[in-house]
Amino acid sequence: MRKGTSKDPGKDEILRPIFELHAKDRNPRWRAILLGFFWPGLESIHYKKRDWEPDPDDRWQNIVWIFLDVLCRIDVERRSSRLVQKIFNDTIHRLHDEYRRTSARTIQEIPSEPEEIEFLSGGAEDVAFAEIDFCEEREKEIKRLREHVEAGRIGEADFLLLVGTKVYGKSISEYAREAGLDYQSVKKRRLRAEAVIRRFMEKTR
Repeated sequence: MRKGTSKDPGKDEILRPIFELHAKDRNPRWRAILLGFFWPGLESIHYKKRDWEPDPDDRWQNIVWIFLDVLCRIDVERRSSRLVQKIFNDTIHRLHDEYRRTSARTIQEIPSEPEEIEFLSGGAEDVAFAEIDFCEEREKEIKRLREHVEAGRIGEADFLLLVGTKVYGKSISEYAREAGLDYQSVKKRRLRAEAVIRRFMEKTR
């Protein structure tokens, strides 16, 4: 996987069955394997896009998070060749869009007290999530979160994070460890996704 060019058809032969299995079971081990495959390329993006984000730790976490989200969206039935090139292109394009949105939000942001931000962002456990005890209710919650993905409000990686930590009760540290991500990065990502959903719900009331 680390030799040759992105157009090497042998790489597609390796990646296709992995993506097919990942689409079926969403096992985080597949993402860990793919992260190992693409690690040198992600390091290259990290170096080349340093002008987009001066903080190297934040830049790396954003790259990895977006990369994992790209993996979750790959459909080998629609795109079965040149998968390496598609993954890198999508990661770079999504990273660019993320920093463009972040820049726009920074300009529009109004300073708030930390306690207010934590409350609005869902820093406290949502009672509705905590009371999900039955499979039927759990499936409804998963369906609701899926609708937010389909509407483009949150990404696939955000969806998996919320399902894992909110619906099935994994701790943030446990989820971060399984995904190979930094705890603070996962925590911020969950708060951000919750805030997006909360703002949408407030608008529709």
